Amino acid sequence: MTSYTTYADLYRPQARSHALAYNVLLVIGGSLLVAAIAQIAIPVPFSPVPITGQTFGVLLVGALLGSRRGALALLAYLAEGIMGLPVFAGGAFGLARLMGPTGGYLVGFVGAAWLVGYLSEIGFDRKVWTTLVAMTLGNVVIFFFGVLWLGMYVGWEKALPLGLYPFLTGSVVKTALAAALLPVGWKLIGKKK
Repeated sequence: MTSYTTYADLYRPQARSHALAYNVLLVIGGSLLVAAIAQIAIPVPFSPVPITGQTFGVLLVGALLGSRRGALALLAYLAEGIMGLPVFAGGAFGLARLMGPTGGYLVGFVGAAWLVGYLSEIGFDRKVWTTLVAMTLGNVVIFFFGVLWLGMYVGWEKALPLGLYPFLTGSVVKTALAAALLPVGWKLIGKKK
């Protein structure tokens, strides 16, 4: 399989010592981007899961940074929240948030960022159609963990109506936005690999 450059790799310094610092800054920056987007949270009256741009941030971080750095950025994001920084949706924080009804979505973020990052590394972010596939698969990972976890709190019969159905339209919009932005970015940059 052909390996492609991610957006983050375009500007990676050649010197090994500088490359390490660059990667650390990308991981921290990715975690902070997700944290910033998570603060735009709209409570859903009938669900413990708010509507946020957080999933868009997760998938974008994966696509921009690649599999390893993307997953590390989301692990850093979880660590920041567990340590008490108000990075989760609506300024929430703490281990209780990770262990609560929405914890599965948070855990799913790591896998989704890795998967979308991996797909970007093999060129899925170069074309609209394949970007749609990558982002859709990333959303599937998030919803799989999120709905499965939520079901333990609200019951299996309520998990889909509370944790998936209300968020499908937003996921489609976010996926379409990423599918429009990422390939256009590559065209503007003029890079194929």
